[in-house]
Amino acid sequence: MKVLLINPPDRNMIISDNPSFIDEERGVNPPLGLLYLAAYLKQNSNHEVEVLDTLVEKIGYERLGEIIGQKSPDIVGITTTTFTLIDVMKTAKIVKSVSDDIKLVLGGPHPSIYPRESASLKEIDFVIAGEGERVFLALINNINNKAVLSTINGLFFKNNGKVIGNAQCDFIDDLDNLPFPARSLTPYRKYNSIIARRNPITTMFTSRGCPFNCSFCDRPHMGRHFRARSYKGVVDEMQECVGMGIKEIFIYDDTFTVDRKRVLDICEEIIRRNLDFSWDIRTRVDTVDAEMLVKLKKAGCERIHYGVEAGTDKILKILNKGTSVKKIKDSFRLTKKVGISTLAYFMIGSPEEKKEDILSTINLMKELNPDYVHITITTPFPSTELYRKAMLEGVIKSDYWREFANNPDQKISSIYWEKEFTREELLDLLSFAYKSFYGRPSFILSNLIKIRSFVDFKRKAKAGFKILSAK
Repeated sequence: MKVLLINPPDRNMIISDNPSFIDEERGVNPPLGLLYLAAYLKQNSNHEVEVLDTLVEKIGYERLGEIIGQKSPDIVGITTTTFTLIDVMKTAKIVKSVSDDIKLVLGGPHPSIYPRESASLKEIDFVIAGEGERVFLALINNINNKAVLSTINGLFFKNNGKVIGNAQCDFIDDLDNLPFPARSLTPYRKYNSIIARRNPITTMFTSRGCPFNCSFCDRPHMGRHFRARSYKGVVDEMQECVGMGIKEIFIYDDTFTVDRKRVLDICEEIIRRNLDFSWDIRTRVDTVDAEMLVKLKKAGCERIHYGVEAGTDKILKILNKGTSVKKIKDSFRLTKKVGISTLAYFMIGSPEEKKEDILSTINLMKELNPDYVHITITTPFPSTELYRKAMLEGVIKSDYWREFANNPDQKISSIYWEKEFTREELLDLLSFAYKSFYGRPSFILSNLIKIRSFVDFKRKAKAGFKILSAK
């Protein structure tokens, strides 16, 4: 059987009207979930597997049908988030226009939240809820046997017009048994990021699951049970990437530093092997310490992305962050002292937040002075505690994300937490926050000094213009 895994175009993404640095920050990143899936299928079957990343290859809808026809797949898998659902369904329609015999499978965060809604959509044949590797393999090995398919946990499909399926599949506990992502199936040298010191870049997972309970976040397809790969397996993959000519690795774990000893072991192994690459991590301020930061720096960690979120203890408590402003300041001070650069994530417009709280958040941004900030308006996303709270308190009048999941052709825009402020007020405050941080002469001067090339200048100038010209 020939399997084609597609990362669809994102030209029609549901995007909030936030002015945001994130579009430039993300650059073009590998579709890591698809690459894990491809590697697993290749390791455990004789099926032919290809990956089509339309973003990095700059393939639009006008060429997509022709390319799918040339590849002539038996089954197509598409990675799906709620924010890309419009493009996913547009891609699905193109797949079915090539041949209605092609079986179409959705996987990823969105179908993990809305498996029955996703499976009921006309073009969709199968939906996988949860981690996809084992379920997808079982699906393609038994694709014509509905009796067997109905017993596979995490698989949903239509049978005589009715959606049938089982609960989300069991999580994979031993991640070391998974092969490394099949990066060679994509033009991996084309992946890049504006904040990378060196390109090409790649992304990487060293763990799955987040054990924390922030009210605004949910990872339905990965779960809350923290599962980590061994330090040796992590560094083996890093070494493979270096051998491929990759210069920087963005580690996409929700919280890389949950297991302190594992972090120190990874650093020691990188140092022992004398690997030459840069890397960055995402984590929390309450899971790092001075010894760990020194070791991270020595092992080549270039940057830490911290989820700060708010500038007052009151709002941090409401968001269930489990941190404090004091801890935030201490961790940023230690990180800067060892010479690791920082990116800080903030939100404004959270429940019970007043204007003085937002001004405190902006003041904290400037006091911490990270190399980059990413600011968003607090948005209740599907299946989060915040979404349930918004429904309960009438901030959201109907379960509009579920309605969208049932009918993704309808027009939709994200609803913020619009209880203390109006949407227009939140947008004005967001623009003010960005300009207050990025418009400082000291920040502009320090970044001019850091520019490495004309290409680097053009990319940063584009990002800066977007922020400073926003409403």
